Order: sequence, then C-alpha cells, then structure tokens
Amino acid sequence: MKIHLASANVDDIRWAHANGLLDGVLTSPALLAHEAPRRERELLTEICHAMPLPVFVTVHAVDGDAIYRDGREIAKLSDQIVVQVPLVEDAVPAIRRLCADGVRVAATLVFNAAQGLLASKAGAASVVTPIDHLDRVGYSGVQVVGELRSVFDAARTECDVIAVRPASATQLAECVLAGADGVAVGMELLRNLLVHPLTDRGLDQLLNDLSRARGTWADV
Repeated sequence: MKIHLASANVDDIRWAHANGLLDGVLTSPALLAHEAPRRERELLTEICHAMPLPVFVTVHAVDGDAIYRDGREIAKLSDQIVVQVPLVEDAVPAIRRLCADGVRVAATLVFNAAQGLLASKAGAASVVTPIDHLDRVGYSGVQVVGELRSVFDAARTECDVIAVRPASATQLAECVLAGADGVAVGMELLRNLLVHPLTDRGLDQLLNDLSRARGTWADV
C-alpha cells in the first residue's frame, strides 16, 4: 500500500521522502497555486527533482482535445509525471489517446465503481477517489473504495485505487483493508499517523524506566 502526500510544498515533500514515508506526491491546481502563483511549471520541476517518485498533476482543461494537449505538455516535464484527468464524457477519448502515447493517466472525480470500471477500460492506470467529498454528502468513502477494488478484481482489471484524504488514522486503515492501493494524505495527518493518544503516556513511562538504567546500551 502506497502513501502519497497531498501537497505541493517542497520542504514537506523532502521531509517525508527523507524519512522513507513517501511513495509519491499528489498535487492539485489549488495546491500548486497556493505554493507558487503563476509559476506552477517551475514548482513541479522542483518537486520532481526533490525525490524520484511519481508526481500526480491535473490538466487545466475539461474539453477532450484540450485535455489531450494539456496532458502531453505536462508529461514533457518529467518521466515521473502521472497526468490526472477528470472523468467526464469528453475526457474518455483523451485518456485513450494519452495512454496510447505512453502517458500514465489517473482518472479523478471517480465516485463509484461503475465510473472506475469505465476509466480503467479507457486506459487509466489508477482512479483517484476523494473519500472526504463522499463522506461529506452522506456516502461512505471507504465503502466506495471497497466496491472499486471488488469490481476491478472481478473484471481482472489492472487499475489502482487511490483514496484521497482519509480523515484519521482509523479511516486510513479502513481504506487499506477495503483494498486501496494507495492513500493521499495531507502533511498534518501524515505527522499525526506517527502518534497515538497513548504515545505520551508510554513515552513518560519509558523515560521513567530509562532514568533507572545505566545509560545507553553503548555505555553498558
């Protein structure tokens, strides 16, 4: 199971990669614009140089021909780029064309298993499902992840399921158990995954125990 950082902050990306916690970076137009208004291309190049992992980048178009042109342009930035394409009707032929050209494509705005199946048939290597959006309007994001995985397995389709922005460590684990191939989390949740409500109590006990020991093992 892969962890992608939903961020365009180079310092955060470098920290996560240096600590071995990262399998890729998932950006969005909003994240890129927040970090570097009007210089998104330069920022993406910097992100790609910061670590040798996949970087998901969204096209700035919803019309089929424009999606294709935009996807080709984005893919030129680096071999690490995975082009994110919103799954709308006009995007389907563009996905097929991009995939035929050897461009890796992830379909976004996938909210149910039927959409996911169509995206995979068009050639998408992964589907990106924002479970926070699903939960917000009364659906179960984790259940949709499970349905996507079941449908792909039943159809023997090679397509990854990426669950975006689980709300907690518990929901992240639920996504993994439901069959997600990857999750995309923000920096705050990534750091929070390292701790537990009992962590401080356990650390206090450990420090108390160590105070009665004779130094580190190197000193014994």
